Amino acid sequence: MHKIHLQRNLLVSLASGIFVVLTGAGVFAGTEPEVQQPAKPEEENSRDLFSLESIYTLRSDFHNEPRLGEGDSYYNDFSYDHRFLITGKWYFRTGFEYERYDFGGTDNGLPNHLQAIYGHLAIEYVVKDHAGAGLELDPGVYFENRITGDAFDIPWKLFVSFPLKKDKIFGVIGVGGALYQDPIIAPGGGLIWLFTDNLRLEGVFPKPALVYNLNDDWQFRIAANLVYESFRTDDVFTPLHKLREHNAVVQYNEDRVGLQVRYSGINHLKITAAAGYTFTRGFDFFRVGVHERTDPAPYFQLSAEAKF
Repeated sequence: MHKIHLQRNLLVSLASGIFVVLTGAGVFAGTEPEVQQPAKPEEENSRDLFSLESIYTLRSDFHNEPRLGEGDSYYNDFSYDHRFLITGKWYFRTGFEYERYDFGGTDNGLPNHLQAIYGHLAIEYVVKDHAGAGLELDPGVYFENRITGDAFDIPWKLFVSFPLKKDKIFGVIGVGGALYQDPIIAPGGGLIWLFTDNLRLEGVFPKPALVYNLNDDWQFRIAANLVYESFRTDDVFTPLHKLREHNAVVQYNEDRVGLQVRYSGINHLKITAAAGYTFTRGFDFFRVGVHERTDPAPYFQLSAEAKF
């Protein structure tokens, strides 16, 4: 019991450090701090969370493999979660998510869709809608067109935040994995560095960003996103003799960098538009040692978040 108590106190102390940044009035908004009564957890954190995102990457050739022709990709994602207060600032969050990639271009035998339907099961330490520590499981089916028993997977992630230099630099350590991921477990994390009240570096992988807040309503980001996700495919029959498989696992990835503009002047709603370059889209059939990827291409993104 003593050991459990010490571990819990360590997690809380590590997580609470980053919230000095997140909860300090004006640090992210560019306004002066105000003296006010501390809010109760149920008052400062939203309970219902909605998000919608669409990304289109234009057509480009498959790198060094003319037999596969060319292709583009269209990504859509919708999610909903609800937070249940456990105690203090600890919450249990649950919900669901549906995401789908559609691939167009040359009919080369690679998957024409990759999609997933899964739940969210998370325990998080939350202050002012920011989770600074938590464990999340995303059990569900990750498939091409047919839902089968072996399309079930349980991706997971564990992370914690902590101060390195008071009110200036904060660290984030994370780890995640999945049954069909390669490697099965992979690290993440990085640094958050506050340069000024309006400018900060969120150097946290897999989504690092340089963030500038013009005012309370407008935010600009130079942001990257390294996306890796595994799916169970149907029949993959390409012009390449080395890639003709049934019921194979593919790890699909998109690595992109772009400029994001976010508007939050509407109550409870944030709208983000972005454009940039997707430097690679890869189909990694790691179990048979085949990895095919496309050349770079521009992308366009539109997303919305609502919290109540």
